[in-house]
Amino acid sequence: MEALRILLDEHQSLAAILHAIRLMLRDIGAGTLQPDKALLRAMVQYLDAYPEKRHHPKEDAFIFAPLRRRTGEGAAALDRLEDEHAHGNARIKALEDAVQRYIDGAPEGLAGFVAAFEAFADFYRDHMLREEREILPLVRKHFTADDWAAANAGFAGAADPMSGTREPREPDDFARIFSRLVAAAPAPIGLGAGPYEDG
Repeated sequence: MEALRILLDEHQSLAAILHAIRLMLRDIGAGTLQPDKALLRAMVQYLDAYPEKRHHPKEDAFIFAPLRRRTGEGAAALDRLEDEHAHGNARIKALEDAVQRYIDGAPEGLAGFVAAFEAFADFYRDHMLREEREILPLVRKHFTADDWAAANAGFAGAADPMSGTREPREPDDFARIFSRLVAAAPAPIGLGAGPYEDG
């Protein structure tokens, strides 16, 4: 079940990142944290590059598809999750547009970005919970040894560059982005070390 360990670890990592960004935006809105707009743009790029482009395709190929072959249980939940995966580009586009408006200094730019981010984060919370509560129990019930072997290999082959338990494998330095996020985010998520300059 190594694949499930990795999947859940990636869910936990993403949840922590989303929470840290939420706290940063709260403090930026309160005027207690100087915005690092370049960092916010980089975090949006990460949300596209890994959760949407890498994590979801692994779930589709190595969790959802084999489960469909083994059983009809959970078909409606799988339909919904796969549909949500298919609309990832639209979610990211809304977030990219909102952060760019904020960076460009649009009136109410911060409020618009906060609203777009909250919608994105709320979606991911519900999406991950649905996977964990409705699909993973069926995977444990129905997967064969061959299914597990394929899933384990598939998930091990593209580790989350933000995960704290695996080495970065992406060409972009997401580990550096993560360290900047932790430094900027307020406690208890981050160090709350002080304002960043844009750059």
